[in-house]
Amino acid sequence: MPQRWIPILISLIGCSPSSGTIFDGINLFTIADDITLGQQLRDEIAASPADFPILDEAEYPEAYEHIYQIRDEILATGEVIYADEFAWETYIIDDPDTLNAFAAPGGYIYVYTGLIEFLEYEDELAGVMGHEIAHADQRHSTQQLTKAYGLSSLIGLVLGEEPGLLAELAAGLANLNFSRADESESDDYSVEYLCETPWAADGAAGFFEKLESGGVPEFLSTHPSSDTRVEDISAYAVALGCSTERSKSADYQSILDSLP
Repeated sequence: MPQRWIPILISLIGCSPSSGTIFDGINLFTIADDITLGQQLRDEIAASPADFPILDEAEYPEAYEHIYQIRDEILATGEVIYADEFAWETYIIDDPDTLNAFAAPGGYIYVYTGLIEFLEYEDELAGVMGHEIAHADQRHSTQQLTKAYGLSSLIGLVLGEEPGLLAELAAGLANLNFSRADESESDDYSVEYLCETPWAADGAAGFFEKLESGGVPEFLSTHPSSDTRVEDISAYAVALGCSTERSKSADYQSILDSLP
């Protein structure tokens, strides 16, 4: 058994995984595990174009350039822990009926065209991307997997006794739901990221306000919302002294025009 696991496993001996509490805040996966899981999920998505029709970057360079610019501005703030370690590959999924975005471990970001077209301000898209980057950077997916699969399954993975589990874990990531604590943390980091950029730091608040008022379930089904979410995001931006002024962007209109 790798030495890195021994202190963690000793601390959990005699605890019952079914309690649903002992794994809070614990992550039994390494950074390398996050990267491997993210790569496997990326490959599965790429192999399923009927379910995930990813736009070809060569055919839609303007849309990708804009998405990359937002991503790179956030990564350049110095606030993202694994800015250099994770891949941060970003893809646009062509589905105008789906208002969603998600992040796989290791920094693989997916944004649906339906979400991009739903938004009115560039700040809102930057807020959503900051939120998804935070999920990956704070390793929320593998924390949730630790809780979902429990100690015995993960020990089997470490010892090599369950060689198929890694693929199973990767497949389960697409349907993984985050906790409200994860959501709140990602909201806060989105504010902190955007505070160091040209966009309104509470850009995510505008998105969630519009999303909740429209009763759209896709994003909120995997990103549960609190009753005060919009207010909390805006209040945090003000508390940090960040700009909250939104402005329409000709560049953002150009990305809308460039989509299918």
